[in-house]
Amino acid sequence: MSAIKSYKDLLIWQKGFQIVISTYKLTKDFPQEELYALTSQIKRASVSIPSNIAEGYGRNTDKSLGHFIDISRGSLYELETQLLIAKELEFIQDLDMFNHVISLINEESKMINAFYNSISKS
Repeated sequence: MSAIKSYKDLLIWQKGFQIVISTYKLTKDFPQEELYALTSQIKRASVSIPSNIAEGYGRNTDKSLGHFIDISRGSLYELETQLLIAKELEFIQDLDMFNHVISLINEESKMINAFYNSISKS
Protein backbone atom coordinates (compact mmCIF):
# COMPACT_ATOMS: atom_id res chain seq x y z
CA MET A 1 0.00 0.00 0.00
CA SER A 2 3.04 2.29 0.05
CA ALA A 3 2.47 3.83 -3.43
CA ILE A 4 -1.09 4.77 -2.56
CA LYS A 5 -1.43 7.96 -0.50
CA SER A 6 -5.17 7.83 0.15
CA TYR A 7 -8.07 5.40 -0.11
CA LYS A 8 -9.33 7.73 -2.87
CA ASP A 9 -6.38 6.59 -5.00
CA LEU A 10 -7.68 3.00 -4.96
CA LEU A 11 -9.41 2.16 -8.24
CA ILE A 12 -11.84 -0.10 -6.38
CA TRP A 13 -12.88 2.86 -4.21
CA GLN A 14 -13.29 5.09 -7.30
CA LYS A 15 -15.44 2.48 -9.05
CA GLY A 16 -17.47 1.98 -5.87
CA PHE A 17 -18.04 5.72 -5.69
CA GLN A 18 -19.32 5.70 -9.30
CA ILE A 19 -21.70 2.90 -8.37
CA VAL A 20 -23.17 5.02 -5.55
CA ILE A 21 -23.78 8.03 -7.80
CA SER A 22 -25.30 5.89 -10.57
CA THR A 23 -27.44 3.96 -8.10
CA TYR A 24 -28.88 7.14 -6.62
CA LYS A 25 -29.74 8.34 -10.13
CA LEU A 26 -31.35 4.99 -10.94
CA THR A 27 -33.55 4.95 -7.83
CA LYS A 28 -34.79 8.54 -8.03
CA ASP A 29 -37.90 7.45 -9.95
CA PHE A 30 -38.78 4.47 -7.76
CA PRO A 31 -42.31 4.46 -6.33
CA GLN A 32 -42.73 6.77 -3.33
CA GLU A 33 -44.06 3.91 -1.18
CA GLU A 34 -40.68 2.17 -1.61
CA LEU A 35 -38.72 5.13 -0.23
CA TYR A 36 -38.21 3.51 3.18
CA ALA A 37 -38.13 -0.06 1.91
CA LEU A 38 -36.24 -1.32 -1.14
CA THR A 39 -35.02 2.13 -2.21
CA SER A 40 -33.42 2.70 1.17
CA GLN A 41 -31.86 -0.79 1.18
CA ILE A 42 -30.41 -0.24 -2.30
CA LYS A 43 -28.91 3.11 -1.36
CA ARG A 44 -27.39 1.77 1.86
CA ALA A 45 -25.86 -1.23 0.08
CA SER A 46 -24.33 1.01 -2.59
CA VAL A 47 -22.88 3.45 -0.04
CA SER A 48 -21.44 0.53 1.91
CA ILE A 49 -19.20 -0.50 -0.99
CA PRO A 50 -16.75 2.45 -1.08
CA SER A 51 -17.29 3.19 2.62
CA ASN A 52 -15.95 -0.22 3.68
CA ILE A 53 -13.01 0.10 1.30
CA ALA A 54 -12.16 3.44 2.90
CA GLU A 55 -12.58 2.09 6.42
CA GLY A 56 -10.40 -0.93 5.69
CA TYR A 57 -7.71 1.26 4.20
CA GLY A 58 -7.86 3.48 7.27
CA ARG A 59 -7.17 0.52 9.56
CA ASN A 60 -3.67 0.47 8.04
CA THR A 61 -3.09 -3.31 7.88
CA ASP A 62 -3.59 -5.69 5.00
CA LYS A 63 -5.52 -8.05 7.26
CA SER A 64 -8.04 -5.36 8.23
CA LEU A 65 -8.23 -4.12 4.67
CA GLY A 66 -8.98 -7.66 3.49
CA HIS A 67 -11.75 -7.99 6.07
CA PHE A 68 -13.42 -4.77 4.95
CA ILE A 69 -12.95 -5.67 1.28
CA ASP A 70 -14.92 -8.85 2.06
CA ILE A 71 -17.70 -6.74 3.55
CA SER A 72 -17.62 -4.45 0.53
CA ARG A 73 -17.92 -7.45 -1.80
CA GLY A 74 -20.92 -8.67 0.18
CA SER A 75 -22.57 -5.26 -0.17
CA LEU A 76 -21.86 -5.32 -3.89
CA TYR A 77 -23.67 -8.64 -4.31
CA GLU A 78 -26.47 -7.44 -2.05
CA LEU A 79 -26.88 -4.36 -4.26
CA GLU A 80 -26.96 -6.45 -7.42
CA THR A 81 -29.64 -8.71 -5.96
CA GLN A 82 -31.76 -5.77 -4.86
CA LEU A 83 -31.51 -4.14 -8.27
CA LEU A 84 -32.58 -7.36 -9.97
CA ILE A 85 -35.59 -7.49 -7.62
CA ALA A 86 -36.43 -3.86 -8.42
CA LYS A 87 -36.23 -4.62 -12.13
CA GLU A 88 -38.56 -7.61 -11.79
CA LEU A 89 -41.01 -5.46 -9.84
CA GLU A 90 -40.84 -2.90 -12.67
CA PHE A 91 -39.57 -0.11 -10.42
CA ILE A 92 -36.78 0.70 -12.86
CA GLN A 93 -37.71 3.21 -15.53
CA ASP A 94 -34.31 3.73 -17.14
CA LEU A 95 -33.06 0.39 -18.47
CA ASP A 96 -29.93 2.00 -19.93
CA MET A 97 -28.98 3.27 -16.48
CA PHE A 98 -29.83 -0.13 -14.98
CA ASN A 99 -27.52 -1.85 -17.49
CA HIS A 100 -24.83 0.73 -16.75
CA VAL A 101 -25.02 0.05 -13.01
CA ILE A 102 -24.97 -3.72 -13.55
CA SER A 103 -21.91 -3.28 -15.76
CA LEU A 104 -20.21 -1.22 -13.03
CA ILE A 105 -21.07 -3.92 -10.50
CA ASN A 106 -19.54 -6.62 -12.71
CA GLU A 107 -16.37 -4.55 -13.18
CA GLU A 108 -16.16 -3.81 -9.46
CA SER A 109 -16.57 -7.48 -8.61
CA LYS A 110 -13.59 -8.43 -10.77
CA MET A 111 -11.53 -5.54 -9.39
CA ILE A 112 -12.34 -6.39 -5.78
CA ASN A 113 -11.44 -10.04 -6.31
CA ALA A 114 -8.11 -9.14 -7.94
CA PHE A 115 -7.31 -6.57 -5.25
CA TYR A 116 -8.19 -8.98 -2.45
CA ASN A 117 -5.98 -11.66 -3.98
CA SER A 118 -3.08 -9.20 -4.29
CA ILE A 119 -3.19 -8.13 -0.64
CA SER A 120 -3.75 -11.63 0.71
CA LYS A 121 -0.54 -12.81 -0.96
CA SER A 122 1.58 -10.10 0.66
